[in-house]
Amino acid sequence: MQYSEHEKSRKTVKKPRVMLAASASGSGKTLITCALLKALKNRGLVPDAFKCGPDYIDPMFHRTMTGKDSRNLDPFFSDGNEIRRIIASGEGDCAVLEGVMGIYDGADIGSFRGSCYEVALESETPVILLVNAARKGRTLLSEIKGILGEDQKGCIKGLILNQISASFYASLKSVLEKELKQAGFGTAVLGYMPVLSGLHLDSRHLGLVLPDEIDDLPGQMEEAAKVLEQSVDVDRILKLMDMAGRPEIECTTGDITDHAAADRTDHAGKDAPLILGVAYDSAFCFYYRENLDLLARKGVKLQFFSPLRDQSIPEHVSGLLLGGGYPELYLKALSENKSMLDSVRGAIGSGIPSLAECGGFMYLHDTITDASGKTYRMAGAVKGACRYTGHLVRFGYLELLSSTMPDQYYQSFVGMRGHEFHYYESDACGDSFVAGKPFKDRKWNCMVTEKNGLWGFPHFYYGSDPEAIDRFIQKMLDTRKVL
Repeated sequence: MQYSEHEKSRKTVKKPRVMLAASASGSGKTLITCALLKALKNRGLVPDAFKCGPDYIDPMFHRTMTGKDSRNLDPFFSDGNEIRRIIASGEGDCAVLEGVMGIYDGADIGSFRGSCYEVALESETPVILLVNAARKGRTLLSEIKGILGEDQKGCIKGLILNQISASFYASLKSVLEKELKQAGFGTAVLGYMPVLSGLHLDSRHLGLVLPDEIDDLPGQMEEAAKVLEQSVDVDRILKLMDMAGRPEIECTTGDITDHAAADRTDHAGKDAPLILGVAYDSAFCFYYRENLDLLARKGVKLQFFSPLRDQSIPEHVSGLLLGGGYPELYLKALSENKSMLDSVRGAIGSGIPSLAECGGFMYLHDTITDASGKTYRMAGAVKGACRYTGHLVRFGYLELLSSTMPDQYYQSFVGMRGHEFHYYESDACGDSFVAGKPFKDRKWNCMVTEKNGLWGFPHFYYGSDPEAIDRFIQKMLDTRKVL
């Protein structure tokens, strides 16, 4: 939607904040981020949490610590202004941003594009670098100096060494500070985190296990926060947070809803909410908060339901959203909930507009075969089968480049950006769109489009193509009038 100049305004990002980035994946970002969030809360602060990159699980850990949703910051999906807007939208009095992979890793190996370093640059957020020091000696210093040497804008203001003993840290700290000073780096050595016996954030093929699967996670993080307070200079971190820049945000005044969301009346002319049924439970829990907020801002009422526990989709819905998650962990229960399968299949068969991503797409198939070789019946809206492959099938960012569907509704999804990360494959992936990897000459067919549905393995970020969401909403409105 275009805005006239008088509808635009500018404000600044004033929130004290810091980013915890790392030298590589597996360096302890999530654990230390959660410990810091808990430590800040224990000091009486109200922190907001953010996750860089297309991650669903780490924000769940953040929410366990803060009691409110964490949001994603991804420069492949959003421009700098949108990243700053999301940070400023939090209601807390400070913010902690968790990085992704290594600090400079992103969508393009030839640049910083798509990395958490780009997020730090766009948001003028000071960075604390976490370095896994386990089983390292002198090489650790070379690693740190190499990373700092790439930081041409001086974003990295502090260091925390992880997985290191108190005695080794005591002997290393003075050497590290001396050599960093000699090399011209003004980076503060803030402390260390020892190995925390009994605390393990285990992983599975899509990342960490879910927070609800860890015994007494809040209690364990309380202990981690106590260790952090003892071994890391949290007072210094608070000072670094206050050093965050105050970049401008171009924002709009007035109603953001447009023609696609403006009509909210039924045939009788009475107000009637446009309701989107959203599958949400332990099997389907991968949603970007910004996606749901975008739909809500456009006037759509979100009504959550559980394909695991409920008997049918909610009444009076005008559309369905089946997100990703871990349906493969609940295949028996999903398969045995036949009334829900019938309800979903019936609604889709009637032509109700629907979006299904990854796990939701798998759920719509005839069958899913798990890692043990056992096959389970599913909804049957997609005439095909999914099976576990034992390896990543497709991984990373993508963009819908073109569509074979002449319908303007589907054509509006060209340009939508997202990502794939799955170990299951389908023999009915669809060919309604051509997707491509950014910065690489790799393309493939994807997406099933039937009965006003758009279903496939990609997880989409709706803000990358809001026109498509406008048309999805319009499709819900149009379909409601005839069903």
